[in-house]
Amino acid sequence: MRGRAWLGAALVLGAQLRALWLAAAVEVHTAKEVVAVNGTNQRLKCTFSSSSPVSQQLSVSWNFQPEDLSAHEPVFYYLKEPYEPPSGRFKDRVTWDGNIERQDVSIMVWNLKPSDNGTFTCQVTNWPDVYGTIGEVRLRVVQKVSFSEIHFLAVAIGSASVLMIIVVTAVIICRQRRRKARDRRDRRLEAADTE
Repeated sequence: MRGRAWLGAALVLGAQLRALWLAAAVEVHTAKEVVAVNGTNQRLKCTFSSSSPVSQQLSVSWNFQPEDLSAHEPVFYYLKEPYEPPSGRFKDRVTWDGNIERQDVSIMVWNLKPSDNGTFTCQVTNWPDVYGTIGEVRLRVVQKVSFSEIHFLAVAIGSASVLMIIVVTAVIICRQRRRKARDRRDRRLEAADTE
């Protein structure tokens, strides 16, 4: 009986330690989708939160999965300092744009091309928090900016404002003409009465 009690206590303690271990995982936060114009530069934002203070062993890995689902490609690595890729499609086209003290591990991708369409992943390990979520950013490179809802709203509000100004101006002009016509008619009537 004593062995069973010990085994039960060990199982309960193990479950509690596992829950604490999972709660201590690094959480990574990214924009889910980014649209950028061909030939421009784009910052891919990635931030993290950790239950542990930022350690000297903190590492960041950025990878890329093309739309055609071919093999993952390394994009960027950080361990105490940034390491740009020595080869591949992002060689000389990606730079560190983060700040570890602010828990920001973002990168900048230069001179975007349609072949850069795909999913970028950002993974952070901060010892002892070595497990956690992996952030994903889906990048779409377009030839030109599409006419968004905000642009449509701005055009609609601008057009309505101009139309309102035209209507108010027309009403003011019509009233002034009526007043002048009435004044002329009143003067004619006065002139006729005096004759």
